[in-house]
Amino acid sequence: MHQQPCEVGVSQVNTEVCAHPHPGKPVLTGMTTRGPRKYRRPGVTGGLVVVILLAAACGGDAGIDDGAQARSSETAAETMASGPEISDLTAPQRNALRSATDYLRLTGFSRQGLINQLSSNFGDRYSVEDATIAVDRLQVDWNAQAARSAQQYLAMSGFSCQGLISQLSSPYGENYTVEQATAGAKIAGAC
Repeated sequence: MHQQPCEVGVSQVNTEVCAHPHPGKPVLTGMTTRGPRKYRRPGVTGGLVVVILLAAACGGDAGIDDGAQARSSETAAETMASGPEISDLTAPQRNALRSATDYLRLTGFSRQGLINQLSSNFGDRYSVEDATIAVDRLQVDWNAQAARSAQQYLAMSGFSCQGLISQLSSPYGENYTVEQATAGAKIAGAC
């Protein structure tokens, strides 16, 4: 009797005896002659992060009026140019400060959002204390950061004024204060 070659399924284990190098052994999901699949497709969150970062890198401030764009750029420049005193910081705190500065160059962050990013197990994994000390050493106009975040949201989708404020101030969103979120939404032109 002639056996058909086994087809490797994506979501099943084929336990039939079939014509392959090791008859009688199961063909495992995701296995090929080159080994297991090593990469996963990014989920919605990964895709959203990529879109936000691309929007920021490709002139993400296009939707903000000229004054807001200038203030946002000045804020980023002030943060970097202010050169906070770092001689009294520990090495992890200095590294967290450098990471925070790098994040602010890419996109808008709230104070709490930046601390969360720096201390997250899915982020930089600094201690919350080191992340907080680093972020508090920066001189940041959080309203201008909220405007950057608001513009990035508006570049991706339409938002009502209140919907954008809610997204910016949500603990599941950007974590700005309601006052910062309101200022950001107004500067970005949503209100």
